[in-house]
Amino acid sequence: METENLRLKGMSCASCANSIEQAIQDVPGVIECNVNFAVSQATVSYNTKKTNLKRIQKAVSEAGYAAFKESEREEDEEKKAREAEQQEITRKVIVGSIISILLVIGVLPMMIGTEISWVPAWLQNFWVQLVLVTPVQFWVGKAFFVGGWKAFKRHSANMDTLVALGTAVAYLYSLFATAFPQVLESQGIEVAVYYEVSSVVITLVLLGRLLENRAKGETSEAIRKLMGLQAKTARVIRDRQEIDIPIEQVVVEDVIVVRPGEKIPVDGEVIEGGSAIDESMVTGEPIPVKKETGDEVIGATINKTGSFKFKATKVGKDTVLAQIVKLVQDAQGSKAPIQHLADRVTGWFVPVVIAIAVLTFLIWFNTIGNVTLAMITTVGVLIIACPCALGLATPTSIMVGTGKGAENGILIKGADSLELAHKLNTIVCDKTGTITQGKPSVTNYITVTGNANNNELKLLAMAAAVEKNSEHPLAEAVVNYAQSQGIQTPLPEVTNFEAVAGMGVQGNVSGNFVQIGTQRWMDALKIDTQTLESNRQQWETEAKTTALIAVNGKIEGLMGIADAIKHSSVEAVKTLQRMGLEVVMLTGDNQKTAEAIASEVGIGKVFAEVRPDQKASIIQSIQQERKSRKHKNTIVAMVGDGINDAPALAQADVGIAIGTGTDVAMAASDLTLISGDLRGIVTAIQLSHATMRNIKENLFFAYIYNTLGIPIAAGVLYPFFGWLLNPIIAGAAMAFSSVSVVTNALRLRNFKPKTYV
Repeated sequence: METENLRLKGMSCASCANSIEQAIQDVPGVIECNVNFAVSQATVSYNTKKTNLKRIQKAVSEAGYAAFKESEREEDEEKKAREAEQQEITRKVIVGSIISILLVIGVLPMMIGTEISWVPAWLQNFWVQLVLVTPVQFWVGKAFFVGGWKAFKRHSANMDTLVALGTAVAYLYSLFATAFPQVLESQGIEVAVYYEVSSVVITLVLLGRLLENRAKGETSEAIRKLMGLQAKTARVIRDRQEIDIPIEQVVVEDVIVVRPGEKIPVDGEVIEGGSAIDESMVTGEPIPVKKETGDEVIGATINKTGSFKFKATKVGKDTVLAQIVKLVQDAQGSKAPIQHLADRVTGWFVPVVIAIAVLTFLIWFNTIGNVTLAMITTVGVLIIACPCALGLATPTSIMVGTGKGAENGILIKGADSLELAHKLNTIVCDKTGTITQGKPSVTNYITVTGNANNNELKLLAMAAAVEKNSEHPLAEAVVNYAQSQGIQTPLPEVTNFEAVAGMGVQGNVSGNFVQIGTQRWMDALKIDTQTLESNRQQWETEAKTTALIAVNGKIEGLMGIADAIKHSSVEAVKTLQRMGLEVVMLTGDNQKTAEAIASEVGIGKVFAEVRPDQKASIIQSIQQERKSRKHKNTIVAMVGDGINDAPALAQADVGIAIGTGTDVAMAASDLTLISGDLRGIVTAIQLSHATMRNIKENLFFAYIYNTLGIPIAAGVLYPFFGWLLNPIIAGAAMAFSSVSVVTNALRLRNFKPKTYV
């Protein structure tokens, strides 16, 4: 299976999107197709053995539209084409507006039934009005007739069909009244023209499309922001010289120089120097991250303080930023389950509206015999019905919502995940790397004399110097802790270093013999540790590994080492529980360690000593257990960061990967928290709530326009509010229904996560 994003041309409304989607789905070998009217994009998954991209593009072409594969060049061309189209529409709206104003002034005397001195007689002449309106009908409104004709050739109908029919009826009736007034008079019909109706409606609908296109462009702001983050050039070392080259020319293994204040061009690994890097635009984490030799750096992040050199490891489409952009684009092109109802309605909407319009004409003509009233109500029904608002209601909100997610360090794989997130009622968290840092660190340090003077720092420096020679994971924790306490590098030199298997390490440092290891080792060495015994026992009950430090055969200090809990985990768990969610911990660690960690973060339910192959079945059992407790809407999320979490992430209703973890975990997940901060789950749920509320508001706006608008246009309120039957009012309502929906969706750009408590 292969998945492609195709750019679409020629769509004018949501009905067009439905037609394209159906045409693509009818191609043998196409597995799934989502057409997003809001971004003029189709996401197609197909079997490469049964079909290919050319056949899919041909199907779109036969349906009366055009589809082409995305590329940077085509994206630029598409952008230029969109800008040119906007300029063309703007010109037409200006011309249409001027002519419409003249026509409305010309018909004012006829509308109010009395002479108006300041309205010139020539402007009231039907033939003059015909000359004025014709360019509007056939030049300003050309797109509606072309679109309507294309739809007719495909034996379908769309929004263009409705506008073309409505304005054509008004124009042709007025033309007949202008050319053959005597025929109408002989039938007892008052001679009246409706050129202003045709002109104003075309101009208003076009103005609505102009505003809608501009607003739709703003919904893609998140993508543009992300794309704009990328550096344009890179300073690379080639032939022992520093040269500036375009970022596109950077290749893997290039050595790149970065100075303070500059953007990092591509992903890589620091090989010389160090700095603090602002990664907030990618991870959402505001505090700059310290980087040293061996650390990874991310393209588009900003170097704050020092200068350094790094080796490029990922360029082009492989960089973190490029993958984030791709994920956001894919999510914006996907469909939320709530959208399928709107799609079904849109599918039969236009034919039903045409039927209602014909029925309206027949009812008024047969019951009252008033041709003018029958024509006005028919035109009003055709004009006011707008399936565009229905087609825009969901995708515009999804686009803005997923974009806001990316801004807050949350990557949302699809619209269905965003919709499900606010229904979550159980969060299952892996321990290592999710609740905890994922690597051991020194959490406690004490000496026999206390730990607040230079002697203690000297002891710590000697311990770190010995541990630096060891490859044990706990050794790295000791060295890192020493550096965090201000111990200067280089560390003292060590001689006669020895690692004693299962016991500890030892060596000579600055004329002292230093030994660091377990209680069992100290007992074997007959070193008295009684002064620190109570601390050791207390820390071990907290599931910490203890390391005793002896100098020249005498106990001097004690360290507690653990996989430290992330500072945000306690806050996140409490907040989720306050929101009514059950938080569960899942880990392969022993029961004692698991319970100690769970107790510290406030989690009551723990699954410990779980093998990697059991994690998915545990998730399944939680899903079944909640259902058995009559929780019909059971939605369980799994949060993890490792390869062994991937099956559980896939099994969960919503899989949430920690972005600091493995690519496999992220591939199996629905949401990714780039920074690894569990509070991102709270933000994701809040964003899901806000997005779904926004979608429901949009659907309400879309349905209310049509539910109330069509009956009013058909003349239901004619005995009470006859003035409402003016097709100009219908045109204004239709034009601004789509604009109101998109504008409401743009309110989501103001989303801010609520403060954590």
